[in-house]
Amino acid sequence: MTRKVVLVQQKKMTFGKWLKTMSWRHLVAFITIAFALFPLFWMASASFDPLGIVSSQKLIPDHPGLDNFRTLFNDPDHPYLIWFRNSIVISGVNAILQMFIGATAAYALSRFRFKGRKTTLMTILIIQMFPQLLAATSIFLMLAELGKSIPFLALGNSIALIIVFAGGALGINAWMLKGFYDTIPSEIDESAKIDGASHSQIYFRIILPLARPVLAVIVLLSFIGTMNEFLLTSVILGGKQNSLTLAVGMQQYIDGQYKQHWGPFTAGALIASVPVVILFMFLQKYVVSGLTAGSTKG
Repeated sequence: MTRKVVLVQQKKMTFGKWLKTMSWRHLVAFITIAFALFPLFWMASASFDPLGIVSSQKLIPDHPGLDNFRTLFNDPDHPYLIWFRNSIVISGVNAILQMFIGATAAYALSRFRFKGRKTTLMTILIIQMFPQLLAATSIFLMLAELGKSIPFLALGNSIALIIVFAGGALGINAWMLKGFYDTIPSEIDESAKIDGASHSQIYFRIILPLARPVLAVIVLLSFIGTMNEFLLTSVILGGKQNSLTLAVGMQQYIDGQYKQHWGPFTAGALIASVPVVILFMFLQKYVVSGLTAGSTKG
């Protein structure tokens, strides 16, 4: 028996048809990209503009230079490099802690069946519905009292800030990771148990490697969130210049004086975006799959 193969020749799309069916999509994409990138271009333009005046700023400076960066780095009253170091250290440590604590809690909630499990999940979810602004005063008072007996938990200490951040995102991270763990077949755990693996071996050698995409997303979001956080950071760290992060330090640097400090301020903001971009580029292969992880089961 011979089979006839029918080749269907696809007609080339004419320019008029492309203009009607496809051009609007390219236009929407172009407008969206331009809208998203314009603030970055404007900030970069201001950072290289030696005039540093908001009212007369142009998208392309007439005489670009590095004067704003020199002013920023050579200001003894505002140690930008120390703020930058503090932000990187606090954000990096906090991202790792949030990832590990959330992953551990989610594994217990996903794999173990114990009394009060559903109540714990709902309690975590309800607590996350309230903004951190409501807890700022309580956290301030608790750290003020704890600092009297535990020095590293006193106000103005970076360790206290890291501990507050590490526990603050437990709810949303646990829910996201639990949804991903639920998609991993439990037969894998059972097979490992038959081979003599303990719960810790299953968790570290099997579950965590399979959960790399969503773990990468949590690290990225935690790092960005800590870098940008202002309210709790300003409340806990106070006004010590050498202990501030970039968000708090740059706010004090600008201090409403946009005419005098606008250029150096944008230069500092441009430098602060570099670690986030590098981390995103490093983790980008996990981001898409990690953001959709746990949305379906089966």
